[in-house]
Amino acid sequence: MSKKISDYNFSGKRALIRVDFNVPLDKKTMTVTDETRIKAAVPTIKKVLEDGGSVVLMSHMGRPKNAPEPQFSLKNIIPAIEKNLGVNVDFAPDAVGVTAFEKSAALNPGQVLLLENLRFHSGEKKGDIGFAEKLSKHGDVYVNDAFGTAHRAHASTAVIANNFPEEKMFGYLIEKEIISVDKVLNSDEKPVTAIVGGAKVSSKITIIEALLDNVDNLIIGGGMAYTFVKAQGGNIGNSLVEEDYLDTALKILETAKAKKVQVYIPTDTIIANEFANEADTQSVNINEIPDGWMGLDIGEASIKTFNEVILESKQILWNGPMGVFEMENFQAGTKAIALAVAAATSKGAFSLVGGGDSVAAVNKFKLANEVSHVSTGGGAMLEYLEGIALPGIAAILG
Repeated sequence: MSKKISDYNFSGKRALIRVDFNVPLDKKTMTVTDETRIKAAVPTIKKVLEDGGSVVLMSHMGRPKNAPEPQFSLKNIIPAIEKNLGVNVDFAPDAVGVTAFEKSAALNPGQVLLLENLRFHSGEKKGDIGFAEKLSKHGDVYVNDAFGTAHRAHASTAVIANNFPEEKMFGYLIEKEIISVDKVLNSDEKPVTAIVGGAKVSSKITIIEALLDNVDNLIIGGGMAYTFVKAQGGNIGNSLVEEDYLDTALKILETAKAKKVQVYIPTDTIIANEFANEADTQSVNINEIPDGWMGLDIGEASIKTFNEVILESKQILWNGPMGVFEMENFQAGTKAIALAVAAATSKGAFSLVGGGDSVAAVNKFKLANEVSHVSTGGGAMLEYLEGIALPGIAAILG
């Protein structure tokens, strides 16, 4: 059974921490361009160091072909880790090489060692028991704080936990992720509102179906909205549509009705005559889009309705934008939703934002600190919401 990190005393212990330092690098300078994931791991690392323990960090980065590739070396991110942590970080050029074991064995309290990219070894992605066993020799206690990879049954995220039957736990980040999802899905505080956007119904079906058992309101936006509109007989012009999912969209609406979930689909849309920021635009009813035009954002009436629902909510989950927010002329809908979620949060609602595009949106509009929790694990969060057992979570709880 796992222990709680806040109750654990790391004094004199080497903590082997699986972090998610799969961060973007500038191709020319090889410096980190977004330190969000590094910052997210700092509280867990500091807890160990402040208790008088030492830390061995392990992570993957990118998609190397099971062998060392300089552009994927974690050596490149040491300056960013040192800056955020405020301590020197030593480096082991091979995660399971002789030098690595010598360095981890010699660690003193307060010291930090970073292992080279785990994916330079084929055993990582294969979930190889032998590779996991070698990695386990770097620590007395195992801490998993990599929620972004918790849905992978890799050596360092799931298999390794078997080598620490008593000394394993979640870091603060994963702990917060689990609590946040559970809070939205299992809360007695109503109403619970899910805002689901993005391009395709197909990629969100399972999450929508899972949410229908837990929410009072479902707001649908983004490209997927046009599939729902067409399924109900509307004219959507050249808007994005998944013809194979028209029946699925109708079934979702029927299920929602049976479960007394109120579904909100945009009633108006900002349309363009081409997929470009400089395109001609106009606002029309979403089910009356002329041929040759496509919907790229929600309109003002939809924004007003969605805002009212969000501001009355006590629990909010937001996954997916309302339109093509990367283009300035089609970002109004997504920005308005982000502001509404922030406003509801300031009134006491609990808000969870997850999924790459939603996270990018709250960061773009500088609202990340105005919501309750921004998830660092896109795929992992979606699978957890769907009720799928994540290997990295199960390994600690088991």
